[in-house]
Order: sequence, then C-alpha cells, then structure tokens
Amino acid sequence: MKLNYLITGGAGFIGSNYVHRLLSRGEQVTIYDNLARAGSKRNLEWLKKSFGEETFRVVVGDVRDAARIAESALSADVIVHLAGQVAVTTSVINPRDDFESNALGTFNVVEAARLSGRNPILIYASTNKVYGGMEDVALLEEKTRWRYKDLINGCPETQPLDFHSPYGVSKGSGDQYVRDYARIYGLRTVVYRQSCIYGTRQFGVEDQGWVAWFIIAAITGKPITVYGDGKQVRDILFVDDLLNAYDLAVEKIDIAKGQVYNLGGGPENVMSIWAEFAPKLQALLGEIIEVARGDWRPGDQRVFYADIRKAENELGWKPNVNVDEGIAKLFKWVKENRELF
Repeated sequence: MKLNYLITGGAGFIGSNYVHRLLSRGEQVTIYDNLARAGSKRNLEWLKKSFGEETFRVVVGDVRDAARIAESALSADVIVHLAGQVAVTTSVINPRDDFESNALGTFNVVEAARLSGRNPILIYASTNKVYGGMEDVALLEEKTRWRYKDLINGCPETQPLDFHSPYGVSKGSGDQYVRDYARIYGLRTVVYRQSCIYGTRQFGVEDQGWVAWFIIAAITGKPITVYGDGKQVRDILFVDDLLNAYDLAVEKIDIAKGQVYNLGGGPENVMSIWAEFAPKLQALLGEIIEVARGDWRPGDQRVFYADIRKAENELGWKPNVNVDEGIAKLFKWVKENRELF
C-alpha cells in the first residue's frame, strides 16, 4: 500500500534526497518548506526535472504557522519533520528565531499530527547536540584526534541530556515534545538523534554541513577557516544510510514508536574535522589546501560519536557507506556540479 508522506523541510538537503527516494517508488509526497535555506530552490528544481511538477505537492509555508502546517497534515500517513534552524552559531546570534523555528515549530508539527485524527507516524530529526558538551565524560588527546576514554562504543541514548547552546535547547525541546506525545497521546513518534549527516545535494556553508563545506570550498577555491585545534572528532553518516533508517522506522513502527535512537556513523566511521580530513581531501584534490585558524566556537564538542547499537538491535539498521567511500561520492558530485556553487 502506498503511503501519503508529509516532509517538512522537504526541499532541503536530507528532505530532497528522501523525497527523491519516495517518488522513485511511487509514494504520495507533500513538501512543506519555506524555501529560505540555501540550495532549497535548486533542490526543488531537481525534483521537478526528475519526476515532473505534477507528481508531488509543494506547500510554501513555515512551521511557525500552526494553522498552515495543521492543514497540510490532515491527509498524512507519515510525517518526517526536518524543517528548522540548523546551526549552533546562528542560534547564538539570533536565539529568538532559533526558538521559534525549532521549539515552537516542532510543537506545531506534533500538534498538527495529534489534531489530524489519523495517528500518523511522526519521525523527528533531532541532534546529538542534545547531549551538550558531555563535560562529565573523560577524553584522551591523540596525535590527530580526541576520543572518549571509556565510551568505547560511543555516546548512548542514556547519556544525560544537557542542552548547551540555544540550538541544543530548541532542538532538545522538540525532541522531548515528540517523545512525550507518544506517552501522553499515544502518537506513533520516533526521535532520531542524528550525528553529522553528509552527502549529495548538500549545499554546506561554514556554519553548518562542515564535510560538504570543506569539499565545496576546496573545489571552488573559497577560503577555509578551521576553528579549534582541528582534532575535534565526529562520526559521519552518509545520507543514504540515514534514509534507510527513516524507512525502517515506518516499516517497524510497532517496535520504534515512542523510542529514541542515536543515528550516526558510529565508532567505525569517525574522523577528526581537519587533522584527518585534510589528507583525504588533499589526495582527492591533488594539491595542498591552505587554511586560516580561528578560536573554538561556542558549543563545539571536542568529541562526539554515537553508540548506534540500539538502532542496530531493534531495527536491524547499520551504516553501509564508510568514510572514504562517502567522501569520494560527495567530492565527485560537487566536482560534477560545480556550476551549482
């Protein structure tokens, strides 16, 4: 049976990739997006060119508009909530906009799901930033990276929440609303706390989407600034692997409903943001990349990689694309589509 999907932020990086997948298999899709994000209009054109304008519905709207999102959710079987403000640095500069986009916006989406009367499946794209700086977790410094001293498998879902930065607070608020609506109202919600997602159709900028940004900047000759010591470690997850998890949440909703899962590359797909990324990028580019250096930025964790065993054990999910393969894919796409940048 084909399902009716509502994708908030459906013209963004993750959203447009998921819409492409859904349309490829014949699902009904409504994109709900304010088209403010860099690249969103280009992604929308790509989808129209790939499938035709009549194959999906576009609602140009903002999740801060409660009535509009409620109307758009009336026929949805599945809601995937991706829309919102996405950068820690931006949240520090403009915390009100961040709050309204993420905390209030997510409240509007869960209320839309509740008020629809259809009990749709609701998947929320949360973030590893809900764990804050994890100051209680011991770290070790190595030549090219920081790492956890004792969390061999990475940060588990049981790690205490510590919303460090307005972005962490706003996304964490949404995280808890989505989770609690499963408990209080019986909604079939799933929270995915996502690590660094990267891949094709990602128009990364300095403040967000660092893997894509470094690749774009290297290929197009834009200046690169590395903040902190460059040994900050992240687990990175290729977008196709993330979308597999979205599909599994729908397929296995009887298991997933009301649950929270960490989704990232896990300990097998970690990389320091420059000390280890630079050699890989320079090898693909065929030249040395000169960079400027800047101070640590607010809320920047020295280490984050997720313990992803819960998703593997309960949903049968695990990453398939390793770091080198994923970076090579994204590098190739940026190079072949240089005119987009």
